[in-house]
Amino acid sequence: MGETYTVKMGEATPAAGDKPSAGPVYRSIYAKDGLMKLPEDILSPWDFFSGAVKQYPKNKMLGQRKVSDGKAGDYVWLTYEEVYQKVMKIGSAIRSLGVKLGGHCGIYGSNCPEWIMAMQACNSQGICYVPLYDTLGANAVEFIMDHAEISIAFVQESKIKSVLAVVQKCRAHIKAIVSFGDVINDLKREAEQLGISCFSWEEFSALGKQNHELPKKQKEDICTIMYTSGTTGDPKGVIITNRALIAGVMTTEHLLKLTDKVVSEDDSYFSYLPLAHIFDQVIGNYCISKGASIGFWQGDIRYLMEDVQVMKPTVFCGVPRVYDRIYTGINQKIQSGGMIAKSLFQYAYNYKLGNLRKGLKQHEASPFFDKIVFSKIKEGLGGRIRLLLSGAAPLPRHVEEFMRVTSCSVLVQGYGLTESSSGCFTSIANVFSMIGTVGPPVTTIEARLESIPEMGYDALSNVPRGEICLRGHTLFSGYYKRPDLTEEVFSDGWFHTGDIGEWQPDGTMKIIDRKKNIFKLSQGEYVAVEVLESVYVQSPLVTSIWVYGNSFESFLVAVVVPEKQAIEDWAAQNNKTGDFAELCNDLKSRMYIQDELNKAGKRLGLRGFEMLKAVHLETVPFSIEKDLVTPTFKLKRPQLLKYYKDCIDQLYKDAKVGAKQ
Repeated sequence: MGETYTVKMGEATPAAGDKPSAGPVYRSIYAKDGLMKLPEDILSPWDFFSGAVKQYPKNKMLGQRKVSDGKAGDYVWLTYEEVYQKVMKIGSAIRSLGVKLGGHCGIYGSNCPEWIMAMQACNSQGICYVPLYDTLGANAVEFIMDHAEISIAFVQESKIKSVLAVVQKCRAHIKAIVSFGDVINDLKREAEQLGISCFSWEEFSALGKQNHELPKKQKEDICTIMYTSGTTGDPKGVIITNRALIAGVMTTEHLLKLTDKVVSEDDSYFSYLPLAHIFDQVIGNYCISKGASIGFWQGDIRYLMEDVQVMKPTVFCGVPRVYDRIYTGINQKIQSGGMIAKSLFQYAYNYKLGNLRKGLKQHEASPFFDKIVFSKIKEGLGGRIRLLLSGAAPLPRHVEEFMRVTSCSVLVQGYGLTESSSGCFTSIANVFSMIGTVGPPVTTIEARLESIPEMGYDALSNVPRGEICLRGHTLFSGYYKRPDLTEEVFSDGWFHTGDIGEWQPDGTMKIIDRKKNIFKLSQGEYVAVEVLESVYVQSPLVTSIWVYGNSFESFLVAVVVPEKQAIEDWAAQNNKTGDFAELCNDLKSRMYIQDELNKAGKRLGLRGFEMLKAVHLETVPFSIEKDLVTPTFKLKRPQLLKYYKDCIDQLYKDAKVGAKQ
């Protein structure tokens, strides 16, 4: 038996009354003598930044592409010292408007230098910053601004009008709106008519008279309230303390030490995942603590990879959807190449994969093929990438394997939630046996599984499965103004994540389900749709898929966004004519995709009731703009059902008619 990465710290508990059984309590082997202690001299994230300013004043800190005549050029950078001077003026201006210690300021917009500077200005004055998702609708913006009692809102120029549209209902608290850039006179007048001040970034900065930061001891314990949109109901405000965020940063530091990939002042991080999301917050704070550079995308998904290639970062974070698109794009290029090129790639791939499986580290597995074959893939990410991080959802095994083999950099997959201040399980980059898992618990938490008898998950079985429960330093302190919701997720000191995991023999965790995304078909069979979607999306014919079923029906249907090229290739081979939309509407095209998906499902071990009985082909990807996916590309199921309700009804109707024929 190989190395085990956890140590048991507590015994299993049997079921008692209405409480289900729970498995043993585990810690990381690297925390066997106690959970990681946090540094006594770091009391808030401000200390990471102010410390870096003293140590690396001339280092590039924040960068953005300069746009001239509508065309983006090279990155233009601010140093740590320059950012500090701007931050202190903004912090002083906040206090000059009467926002007191522990007050709340909102930040609303795409990732950019001003976002970070507004955050650090709040940190400097002991003020809680409240991020707003760049893609939240008006109702959510209104709810959060009112619920969080926001005094000043720092807002991207293009978002000011939408904030003014809802600010009438939040006037009890809001004092001012501050643009990330300029603000037109019409909007200023509209704000003034509502009794609210509206400043450009420079105008607000000019209000700051004193470069004054609060002593450490005066900082409030609450660092930020991060609202999670969820899938139903009003957003929930997750209270993240300074201690929890610091623990998240220190956990990241420890993890990278294990793989000799610690970030340094020479590194650069590409920031595009929403700063309103805990993942980018923790990684950004970690990079700042090391004096590294942070470059931002333009905010347009069409130019994402162009931004990467211009910036040439060394650290890149992605969600599974992003890595899947990279994987699909590279494979398409490989398949369209000549036979010799394809054969060389496959030989190099198999050779390096074999060495990784033997335990060789990334840089040892195949330096030769890295140079002559895989370097072209590395160039697609700018050519300097040495560390890839994946989070927000489980990364499909085949995509993780592909990126580990071909990217010429290590890849670390983790699992975490807003409530856990980012990662709570994280794989170790050069341990190839961890592929397909999210690794062992991090050094700041303990974990156990709790049985879910009604779903057939037993935390005490030979293959322990159940709901992942956590306790430790990185956990949130509750939902803002919602003690009822806080009580729902905490029991006996354990936070119940709602995610279902399976302990592996080596002490790593595999995410297998989401508790709330399990439902029962009419014949009594339980279905975990996320598992099915992760299987079906492995098909090269599919860009994305949403599987649907309910307790009143006996079978499943799906809405599929097919790969355009795959449909067109099939049409050419079968003498079908028409554009992409016409082909997607063609019955034979739909049956072809459905049959191929079911063949793939059967090959990968799905059972009969998990097969698809009907599919609808959608030409347009599920988008944030239509409110069908979250900013990290997780499906929003209630919204999808509402959007495709007529389509789903028709799929069930047609499938039942077909079954009778």
